[in-house]
Amino acid sequence: MRYVKGSFSYLLIFAILPISVWNCGKVEKGRFFNDQAYHFQTIRALNDARSDGAETGEVLEAVKNIKEGDPQSWFSAWENLGNQVLERADQIQDPMSRGQAYLRAHNYLRTAEFFLDPEDEKRPSAFDKSVEVFHKGLDSLGVKYEKIRVPYGEYQLNAIYYPGPSGADHKPLIVLVGGFDSTLEELYFVLVRGAYERGFSVLTYEGPGQGSVLRKQNLGFTPEWEKPTKAVLDTFLASHTKPPKTILVGMSLGGYLAPRAAAFDKRFDGVVAYDVLYDFGEVAERTVPGIILWLEKKNYDNIIEFLVTIKSSFSPSFSWGVKNGKWTMKTKTSGETLKAFRAYTLESSAEKINQDVLILAGTEDHFIPIKQVEDFKRKLTNARSVTSVLYDRASGGGQHCQLGAQALWQADFFDWMKRFEKK
Repeated sequence: MRYVKGSFSYLLIFAILPISVWNCGKVEKGRFFNDQAYHFQTIRALNDARSDGAETGEVLEAVKNIKEGDPQSWFSAWENLGNQVLERADQIQDPMSRGQAYLRAHNYLRTAEFFLDPEDEKRPSAFDKSVEVFHKGLDSLGVKYEKIRVPYGEYQLNAIYYPGPSGADHKPLIVLVGGFDSTLEELYFVLVRGAYERGFSVLTYEGPGQGSVLRKQNLGFTPEWEKPTKAVLDTFLASHTKPPKTILVGMSLGGYLAPRAAAFDKRFDGVVAYDVLYDFGEVAERTVPGIILWLEKKNYDNIIEFLVTIKSSFSPSFSWGVKNGKWTMKTKTSGETLKAFRAYTLESSAEKINQDVLILAGTEDHFIPIKQVEDFKRKLTNARSVTSVLYDRASGGGQHCQLGAQALWQADFFDWMKRFEKK
Protein backbone atom coordinates (compact mmCIF):
# COMPACT_ATOMS: atom_id res chain seq x y z
CA MET A 1 0.00 0.00 0.00
CA ARG A 2 1.63 3.23 -1.14
CA TYR A 3 -1.03 5.82 -0.40
CA VAL A 4 -3.90 6.33 1.98
CA LYS A 5 -7.11 7.00 0.09
CA GLY A 6 -10.78 7.58 0.64
CA SER A 7 -12.66 7.52 3.91
CA PHE A 8 -9.97 5.32 5.50
CA SER A 9 -7.49 8.18 5.19
CA TYR A 10 -9.79 10.50 7.10
CA LEU A 11 -10.23 7.92 9.85
CA LEU A 12 -6.47 7.60 10.14
CA ILE A 13 -5.94 11.36 10.30
CA PHE A 14 -8.59 11.90 12.96
CA ALA A 15 -7.18 8.97 14.92
CA ILE A 16 -3.79 10.62 15.30
CA LEU A 17 -4.88 14.19 16.05
CA PRO A 18 -4.78 15.07 19.74
CA ILE A 19 -7.89 16.70 21.14
CA SER A 20 -5.78 19.71 22.13
CA VAL A 21 -5.42 20.60 18.45
CA TRP A 22 -8.90 22.02 18.54
CA ASN A 23 -8.39 23.97 21.78
CA CYS A 24 -7.29 27.23 20.22
CA GLY A 25 -7.24 30.54 22.08
CA LYS A 26 -5.43 32.06 25.02
CA VAL A 27 -2.55 30.39 26.79
CA GLU A 28 -3.72 28.41 29.80
CA LYS A 29 -3.20 29.94 33.23
CA GLY A 30 0.20 29.13 34.72
CA ARG A 31 1.85 28.42 31.37
CA PHE A 32 4.10 30.29 28.96
CA PHE A 33 2.76 28.36 25.95
CA ASN A 34 0.01 25.82 25.40
CA ASP A 35 2.43 23.57 23.52
CA GLN A 36 4.23 21.50 26.14
CA ALA A 37 7.64 21.56 24.45
CA TYR A 38 7.69 25.36 24.13
CA HIS A 39 6.45 25.77 27.69
CA PHE A 40 8.94 23.27 29.10
CA GLN A 41 11.94 24.70 27.27
CA THR A 42 11.12 28.16 28.61
CA ILE A 43 11.14 26.74 32.14
CA ARG A 44 14.39 25.01 31.28
CA ALA A 45 15.97 28.35 30.44
CA LEU A 46 14.59 29.93 33.62
CA ASN A 47 15.78 26.98 35.70
CA ASP A 48 19.37 28.18 35.38
CA ALA A 49 18.67 31.46 37.18
CA ARG A 50 19.93 30.05 40.50
CA SER A 51 23.33 29.45 38.89
CA ASP A 52 23.65 32.80 37.12
CA GLY A 53 22.27 31.42 33.85
CA ALA A 54 19.09 33.49 33.50
CA GLU A 55 17.15 36.51 34.66
CA THR A 56 13.37 36.31 34.94
CA GLY A 57 12.77 39.73 33.40
CA GLU A 58 14.94 38.95 30.38
CA VAL A 59 13.16 35.66 29.74
CA LEU A 60 9.70 37.20 30.06
CA GLU A 61 10.62 39.81 27.45
CA ALA A 62 11.92 37.16 25.07
CA VAL A 63 8.83 34.96 25.14
CA LYS A 64 6.62 37.92 24.24
CA ASN A 65 8.15 37.81 20.77
CA ILE A 66 7.67 34.09 20.11
CA LYS A 67 4.96 32.71 17.88
CA GLU A 68 4.03 29.38 19.40
CA GLY A 69 5.02 26.43 17.25
CA ASP A 70 7.32 28.49 15.01
CA PRO A 71 10.99 27.40 15.40
CA GLN A 72 12.26 30.44 13.52
CA SER A 73 10.34 32.80 15.79
CA TRP A 74 11.72 30.94 18.81
CA PHE A 75 15.25 31.20 17.45
CA SER A 76 15.02 34.91 16.66
CA ALA A 77 13.64 35.86 20.07
CA TRP A 78 16.25 33.95 22.05
CA GLU A 79 19.13 34.86 19.75
CA ASN A 80 18.24 38.54 19.99
CA LEU A 81 18.14 38.29 23.78
CA GLY A 82 21.44 36.40 23.88
CA ASN A 83 23.14 38.96 21.66
CA GLN A 84 21.78 41.87 23.71
CA VAL A 85 23.08 40.39 26.95
CA LEU A 86 26.39 39.55 25.28
CA GLU A 87 26.79 43.11 24.06
CA ARG A 88 26.20 44.39 27.58
CA ALA A 89 28.63 41.84 29.00
CA ASP A 90 31.43 43.08 26.77
CA GLN A 91 31.03 46.55 28.29
CA ILE A 92 30.90 45.54 31.96
CA GLN A 93 34.03 46.25 33.98
CA ASP A 94 33.25 44.25 37.11
CA PRO A 95 34.46 40.68 36.39
CA MET A 96 31.72 38.99 38.41
CA SER A 97 28.90 40.90 36.76
CA ARG A 98 30.54 40.40 33.36
CA GLY A 99 30.90 36.65 33.93
CA GLN A 100 27.28 36.32 35.04
CA ALA A 101 26.14 38.15 31.92
CA TYR A 102 28.21 35.85 29.69
CA LEU A 103 26.62 32.81 31.32
CA ARG A 104 23.15 34.21 30.71
CA ALA A 105 24.02 34.97 27.10
CA HIS A 106 25.26 31.40 26.72
CA ASN A 107 22.03 29.94 28.05
CA TYR A 108 19.87 32.10 25.77
CA LEU A 109 21.93 31.19 22.71
CA ARG A 110 21.77 27.50 23.64
CA THR A 111 18.02 27.80 23.98
CA ALA A 112 17.74 29.60 20.64
CA GLU A 113 18.93 26.68 18.51
CA PHE A 114 16.84 24.07 20.30
CA PHE A 115 13.84 23.83 17.95
CA LEU A 116 15.71 24.39 14.69
CA ASP A 117 15.82 21.49 12.26
CA PRO A 118 19.08 19.53 12.59
CA GLU A 119 20.09 20.59 9.07
CA ASP A 120 19.28 24.28 9.62
CA GLU A 121 22.37 26.26 8.64
CA LYS A 122 21.99 28.53 11.67
CA ARG A 123 22.49 25.73 14.19
CA PRO A 124 26.29 25.24 13.96
CA SER A 125 27.21 28.91 14.42
CA ALA A 126 24.66 29.40 17.21
CA PHE A 127 26.03 26.39 19.05
CA ASP A 128 29.67 27.41 18.61
CA LYS A 129 28.91 30.91 19.84
CA SER A 130 27.10 29.64 22.91
CA VAL A 131 30.05 27.41 23.86
CA GLU A 132 32.55 30.22 23.38
CA VAL A 133 30.50 32.58 25.54
CA PHE A 134 30.09 29.94 28.24
CA HIS A 135 33.84 29.64 28.73
CA LYS A 136 34.23 33.42 28.72
CA GLY A 137 31.75 33.44 31.57
CA LEU A 138 33.63 30.85 33.60
CA ASP A 139 36.94 32.63 32.99
CA SER A 140 35.56 36.00 34.03
CA LEU A 141 34.08 34.50 37.20
CA GLY A 142 37.32 32.72 38.00
CA VAL A 143 35.70 29.29 38.00
CA LYS A 144 38.36 26.58 37.92
CA TYR A 145 37.85 23.93 35.27
CA GLU A 146 39.78 21.54 33.08
CA LYS A 147 38.80 20.46 29.57
CA ILE A 148 39.48 16.78 28.95
CA ARG A 149 39.61 15.09 25.55
CA VAL A 150 38.65 11.42 25.71
CA PRO A 151 39.78 8.95 23.02
CA TYR A 152 36.85 6.79 21.88
CA GLY A 153 37.86 4.60 18.98
CA GLU A 154 38.13 6.86 15.95
CA TYR A 155 36.12 9.52 17.77
CA GLN A 156 36.71 11.87 20.68
CA LEU A 157 34.43 12.48 23.64
CA ASN A 158 34.58 15.59 25.79
CA ALA A 159 34.56 16.16 29.53
CA ILE A 160 34.99 19.11 31.86
CA TYR A 161 36.35 18.62 35.35
CA TYR A 162 35.43 21.20 37.98
CA PRO A 163 37.67 20.76 41.04
CA GLY A 164 35.97 21.60 44.31
CA PRO A 165 37.28 23.87 47.05
CA SER A 166 39.88 22.86 49.64
CA GLY A 167 38.99 19.48 51.12
CA ALA A 168 37.10 18.25 48.05
CA ASP A 169 39.67 15.48 47.51
CA HIS A 170 38.34 13.80 50.65
CA LYS A 171 34.77 13.84 49.39
CA PRO A 172 33.07 11.70 46.74
CA LEU A 173 33.56 12.73 43.13
CA ILE A 174 30.29 13.45 41.35
CA VAL A 175 30.21 12.36 37.70
CA LEU A 176 27.36 13.93 35.71
CA VAL A 177 25.96 13.12 32.27
CA GLY A 178 22.99 14.64 30.43
CA GLY A 179 20.31 13.14 28.24
CA PHE A 180 18.48 13.15 24.92
CA ASP A 181 19.15 16.80 24.07
CA SER A 182 21.78 17.87 26.58
CA THR A 183 24.92 19.87 26.05
CA LEU A 184 28.10 19.54 28.06
CA GLU A 185 28.03 23.19 29.08
CA GLU A 186 24.53 23.24 30.58
CA LEU A 187 25.56 20.61 33.12
CA TYR A 188 27.38 23.38 34.99
CA PHE A 189 24.03 24.95 35.85
CA VAL A 190 22.37 21.62 36.61
CA LEU A 191 24.63 20.59 39.49
CA VAL A 192 28.22 21.88 39.35
CA ARG A 193 27.53 25.22 41.00
CA GLY A 194 25.49 23.63 43.80
CA ALA A 195 28.06 20.89 44.33
CA TYR A 196 30.96 23.34 44.58
CA GLU A 197 29.12 25.33 47.23
CA ARG A 198 28.90 22.11 49.25
CA GLY A 199 32.56 21.20 48.79
CA PHE A 200 32.37 18.65 45.95
CA SER A 201 34.31 18.22 42.72
CA VAL A 202 32.32 17.34 39.59
CA LEU A 203 33.30 15.61 36.36
CA THR A 204 30.83 16.32 33.55
CA TYR A 205 30.94 14.59 30.18
CA GLU A 206 29.13 14.21 26.88
CA GLY A 207 28.96 10.96 24.96
CA PRO A 208 27.65 9.79 21.59
CA GLY A 209 24.46 11.56 20.54
CA GLN A 210 25.08 14.60 22.74
CA GLY A 211 26.38 18.16 22.38
CA SER A 212 29.43 18.67 20.25
CA VAL A 213 30.02 14.93 19.79
CA LEU A 214 26.78 14.82 17.80
CA ARG A 215 27.21 18.14 16.06
CA LYS A 216 30.91 17.97 15.19
CA GLN A 217 31.44 14.23 14.68
CA ASN A 218 27.94 13.07 13.73
CA LEU A 219 28.12 10.24 16.26
CA GLY A 220 24.73 9.01 17.49
CA PHE A 221 23.63 7.43 20.74
CA THR A 222 24.49 3.91 21.87
CA PRO A 223 22.44 1.93 24.39
CA GLU A 224 25.72 0.40 25.65
CA TRP A 225 26.49 3.50 27.67
CA GLU A 226 29.04 1.71 29.82
CA LYS A 227 31.46 2.02 26.89
CA PRO A 228 31.69 5.85 26.63
CA THR A 229 31.47 6.13 30.41
CA LYS A 230 34.40 3.75 30.85
CA ALA A 231 36.43 5.74 28.32
CA VAL A 232 35.76 8.96 30.23
CA LEU A 233 36.57 7.52 33.66
CA ASP A 234 39.68 5.74 32.39
CA THR A 235 41.01 8.96 30.85
CA PHE A 236 40.25 10.98 33.98
CA LEU A 237 41.88 8.53 36.38
CA ALA A 238 44.99 8.32 34.20
CA SER A 239 45.90 11.86 35.25
CA HIS A 240 43.96 12.44 38.49
CA THR A 241 44.01 10.87 41.94
CA LYS A 242 41.36 8.24 42.47
CA PRO A 243 38.60 9.73 44.65
CA PRO A 244 37.47 7.96 47.85
CA LYS A 245 34.02 7.39 46.31
CA THR A 246 32.53 8.03 42.88
CA ILE A 247 28.86 8.79 42.25
CA LEU A 248 27.32 8.75 38.78
CA VAL A 249 24.34 11.02 38.09
CA GLY A 250 22.31 10.84 34.88
CA MET A 251 19.84 13.56 33.85
CA SER A 252 16.69 12.89 31.76
CA LEU A 253 17.66 10.11 29.30
CA GLY A 254 20.64 9.92 31.63
CA GLY A 255 18.15 8.21 33.96
CA TYR A 256 18.76 5.21 31.71
CA LEU A 257 22.35 5.99 30.70
CA ALA A 258 23.81 6.28 34.22
CA PRO A 259 22.21 3.12 35.67
CA ARG A 260 23.19 1.19 32.55
CA ALA A 261 26.83 2.29 32.97
CA ALA A 262 26.82 1.53 36.70
CA ALA A 263 25.52 -1.97 36.02
CA PHE A 264 28.75 -2.78 34.19
CA ASP A 265 31.28 -0.48 35.89
CA LYS A 266 31.76 -1.21 39.57
CA ARG A 267 34.04 1.74 40.12
CA PHE A 268 30.87 3.71 40.84
CA ASP A 269 29.70 3.50 44.45
CA GLY A 270 26.31 5.04 43.80
CA VAL A 271 24.08 5.97 40.89
CA VAL A 272 21.32 8.55 40.53
CA ALA A 273 18.50 8.41 38.00
CA TYR A 274 17.49 12.07 37.69
CA ASP A 275 14.75 11.43 36.60
CA VAL A 276 13.84 7.81 36.34
CA LEU A 277 13.97 6.36 32.83
CA TYR A 278 13.56 2.63 32.99
CA ASP A 279 12.23 2.03 29.49
CA PHE A 280 12.68 4.57 26.68
CA GLY A 281 10.68 2.42 24.28
CA GLU A 282 7.61 2.74 26.48
CA VAL A 283 8.12 6.50 26.64
CA ALA A 284 8.28 6.73 22.85
CA GLU A 285 5.24 4.52 22.34
CA ARG A 286 3.18 6.79 24.61
CA THR A 287 3.75 9.70 22.22
CA VAL A 288 2.38 7.95 19.15
CA PRO A 289 -1.24 6.91 18.48
CA GLY A 290 -2.00 3.24 18.90
CA ILE A 291 -2.80 2.93 15.22
CA ILE A 292 0.86 3.58 14.39
CA LEU A 293 1.92 0.65 16.56
CA TRP A 294 -0.64 -1.50 14.75
CA LEU A 295 0.64 -0.35 11.36
CA GLU A 296 4.19 -1.09 12.50
CA LYS A 297 3.26 -4.72 13.10
CA LYS A 298 1.81 -4.86 9.57
CA ASN A 299 4.98 -3.30 8.09
CA TYR A 300 3.05 -0.36 6.63
CA ASP A 301 6.08 1.93 6.84
CA ASN A 302 4.88 4.38 4.18
CA ILE A 303 1.58 4.92 5.96
CA ILE A 304 3.41 5.45 9.26
CA GLU A 305 5.55 8.19 7.72
CA PHE A 306 2.42 9.81 6.25
CA LEU A 307 0.67 9.85 9.63
CA VAL A 308 3.78 11.08 11.44
CA THR A 309 4.00 13.97 8.98
CA ILE A 310 0.35 14.86 9.58
CA LYS A 311 0.65 14.80 13.37
CA SER A 312 3.91 16.76 13.23
CA SER A 313 2.13 19.57 11.39
CA PHE A 314 -0.27 19.93 14.32
CA SER A 315 2.10 19.31 17.25
CA PRO A 316 5.40 21.19 17.61
CA SER A 317 6.35 18.88 20.49
CA PHE A 318 5.82 15.77 18.39
CA SER A 319 7.56 17.28 15.38
CA TRP A 320 10.64 18.13 17.42
CA GLY A 321 10.75 14.66 18.97
CA VAL A 322 10.59 12.97 15.56
CA LYS A 323 13.39 15.07 14.08
CA ASN A 324 15.62 14.94 17.13
CA GLY A 325 15.12 11.20 17.37
CA LYS A 326 16.32 10.61 13.83
CA TRP A 327 19.24 13.00 14.33
CA THR A 328 20.51 11.56 17.60
CA MET A 329 19.78 7.90 16.85
CA LYS A 330 21.04 8.14 13.26
CA THR A 331 17.92 6.57 11.81
CA LYS A 332 16.19 7.32 8.51
CA THR A 333 12.53 6.60 9.27
CA SER A 334 10.20 7.02 12.21
CA GLY A 335 9.82 3.25 12.40
CA GLU A 336 13.58 2.81 12.70
CA THR A 337 13.71 5.44 15.43
CA LEU A 338 11.00 3.71 17.44
CA LYS A 339 12.89 0.42 17.19
CA ALA A 340 16.09 2.16 18.24
CA PHE A 341 14.42 3.65 21.33
CA ARG A 342 13.32 0.20 22.48
CA ALA A 343 16.94 -0.82 23.00
CA TYR A 344 17.17 1.68 25.86
CA THR A 345 15.65 -0.40 28.63
CA LEU A 346 17.08 -1.41 32.00
CA GLU A 347 15.05 -4.62 32.13
CA SER A 348 18.04 -6.90 31.62
CA SER A 349 20.74 -4.78 33.29
CA ALA A 350 19.05 -3.41 36.45
CA GLU A 351 19.71 -6.64 38.34
CA LYS A 352 23.45 -6.14 37.74
CA ILE A 353 23.42 -2.89 39.72
CA ASN A 354 24.81 -3.58 43.20
CA GLN A 355 25.49 0.01 44.23
CA ASP A 356 23.36 2.47 46.19
CA VAL A 357 20.62 3.86 43.95
CA LEU A 358 18.68 7.13 44.15
CA ILE A 359 15.61 7.50 41.92
CA LEU A 360 13.96 10.91 41.45
CA ALA A 361 10.65 11.40 39.64
CA GLY A 362 7.92 13.96 39.04
CA THR A 363 4.27 12.97 39.17
CA GLU A 364 3.47 15.47 36.41
CA ASP A 365 6.33 14.39 34.13
CA HIS A 366 5.07 14.75 30.55
CA PHE A 367 7.77 12.40 29.22
CA ILE A 368 8.10 9.49 31.62
CA PRO A 369 5.18 7.68 33.29
CA ILE A 370 5.48 7.56 37.06
CA LYS A 371 4.97 3.78 36.96
CA GLN A 372 8.56 3.44 35.76
CA VAL A 373 9.75 4.15 39.30
CA GLU A 374 8.19 0.91 40.54
CA ASP A 375 9.20 -0.93 37.36
CA PHE A 376 12.81 0.01 38.04
CA LYS A 377 12.69 -0.72 41.77
CA ARG A 378 11.32 -4.23 41.18
CA LYS A 379 14.33 -5.05 39.02
CA LEU A 380 16.92 -3.66 41.45
CA THR A 381 17.16 -6.97 43.27
CA ASN A 382 20.88 -6.70 44.02
CA ALA A 383 21.26 -3.00 44.77
CA ARG A 384 22.89 -2.17 48.11
CA SER A 385 20.09 0.28 48.80
CA VAL A 386 17.28 1.91 46.83
CA THR A 387 15.87 5.33 47.66
CA SER A 388 13.11 6.93 45.62
CA VAL A 389 11.74 10.45 45.92
CA LEU A 390 8.56 11.54 44.15
CA TYR A 391 7.64 15.18 43.67
CA ASP A 392 4.05 16.26 43.07
CA ARG A 393 2.66 19.43 41.52
CA ALA A 394 2.09 21.11 44.88
CA SER A 395 5.80 20.77 45.75
CA GLY A 396 6.77 22.62 42.57
CA GLY A 397 8.90 19.69 41.45
CA GLY A 398 6.35 17.65 39.56
CA GLN A 399 7.81 18.35 36.12
CA HIS A 400 10.41 16.34 34.25
CA CYS A 401 13.76 16.61 36.06
CA GLN A 402 12.12 18.92 38.60
CA LEU A 403 12.75 21.89 36.33
CA GLY A 404 11.76 25.05 38.12
CA ALA A 405 12.51 23.44 41.50
CA GLN A 406 16.27 23.01 41.48
CA ALA A 407 16.68 23.67 45.21
CA LEU A 408 14.07 21.02 45.96
CA TRP A 409 15.74 18.05 44.28
CA GLN A 410 19.25 19.15 45.22
CA ALA A 411 18.30 19.14 48.90
CA ASP A 412 17.30 15.48 48.64
CA PHE A 413 20.31 14.61 46.51
CA PHE A 414 22.87 16.12 48.87
CA ASP A 415 21.19 14.57 51.90
CA TRP A 416 21.47 11.20 50.13
CA MET A 417 25.14 11.93 49.38
CA LYS A 418 25.96 12.14 53.10
CA ARG A 419 25.93 8.34 53.36
CA PHE A 420 29.09 8.26 51.23
CA GLU A 421 30.88 10.89 53.28
CA LYS A 422 30.41 8.90 56.46
CA LYS A 423 31.87 5.67 55.11
